[in-house]
Amino acid sequence: MDTGTTAWLLTASALVLFMTPGLAFFYGGLVRGKNVVNMIMLSFMAMAVVGVAWIVWGYSLAFSGSNQFIGNFDFVGFRNVDANVGPEGGYNSMIVAVFQMMFAIITPALITGAIAERFKFKTYLIFLLIWMTVVYAPIAHWVWGDNGWIGNMGASDFAGGTVVHINAAMAAIAAAVLVGKRRGIRNGIEAHNVPYVVLGAGILWFGWFGFNAGSALAADGVAVNAFMVTNTAAAMAALTWALLSYFTTGKISAVGVASGAVAGLVAITPAAGNVGAMGSLGVGLGAGILTWLVVRYRHKLMFDDALDVFAIHGIGGIWGALATAIFAVGGIGVIDGQFDLLWANFRAVAATIGYSFGATYVILRILDVIPGLGLRADEIDEDQGLDVTQHGERGYVGDGAD
Repeated sequence: MDTGTTAWLLTASALVLFMTPGLAFFYGGLVRGKNVVNMIMLSFMAMAVVGVAWIVWGYSLAFSGSNQFIGNFDFVGFRNVDANVGPEGGYNSMIVAVFQMMFAIITPALITGAIAERFKFKTYLIFLLIWMTVVYAPIAHWVWGDNGWIGNMGASDFAGGTVVHINAAMAAIAAAVLVGKRRGIRNGIEAHNVPYVVLGAGILWFGWFGFNAGSALAADGVAVNAFMVTNTAAAMAALTWALLSYFTTGKISAVGVASGAVAGLVAITPAAGNVGAMGSLGVGLGAGILTWLVVRYRHKLMFDDALDVFAIHGIGGIWGALATAIFAVGGIGVIDGQFDLLWANFRAVAATIGYSFGATYVILRILDVIPGLGLRADEIDEDQGLDVTQHGERGYVGDGAD
């Protein structure tokens, strides 16, 4: 077993896990003060719930067997997952299973931005288990599993553009449609804690180096390039948002720049193993422009995506998947006159959109009609704030609760 690779993947796994608390701060700062604890707990409980379910059955469904669509039960309870078999042994090794667990944790946490301030917490916990099993595990198997059908058709998703970001975004749309719009809010709300938002974005940026560079599954040149292009795309997208903000309002929004950085990180995720420095600038520029436009005109949408999950992770992920094929080096990209990868990635995007939205919609419809569950918190609970009504705690004592 290569100890250098093992050390790097352990580090990368910790970095990816750290992204989930970063997301908690990012989302927590964007909501009203009376819902900050609830927003943070939605992310934090994903670490607990998915962290257990992945060991018991999630990893097995995502990565065992050679079926094109879903895994089997060979790795249930981490049976046959050997801590002493290196990455050269394939996905049947504990370090890669641990690394993949961190992806499984953050993906459903991303969804929560669309249902902020109005979703029942106990229903969310049940949803976590079902969604990871029925939606996340199959799509991970399609793309990254042995003989997965999306991987077999030649699509390239280096670190999770489809599996993580498009998947979460389509689930977020389904959830936002079913849970309904927040009462009395038309064009969003002012972030109650901008320092939390910027802190969260900074943690996400930091952790994303593990997300993308770690996906090389080795401490090698591919990891180094992935690290470099990750930073470059994030910087370019953040700069793009800053300039667009200044040209339209005369001011540079901290929340906007933080959101732009995250959009750039999302877009470079599927491309990190296939593009170079100049390509990553193109990925970041496109992500900045496209996601800024969608956020700017989000009020025209028919659903209330409270924290812009669709704009940042959906649009950013779709652009990233297609941009992978456009800017890919090595004679496989559109710039080099090759369109096979573009077509394969387009099909991967379409399949992820359709399955994630459809399956999530069915799951939530069922949960909504089960007595004692339901999706939406009571109006009184919403008005008082979910911190008190769902958790019996306040994020702030005195001023700042609203």
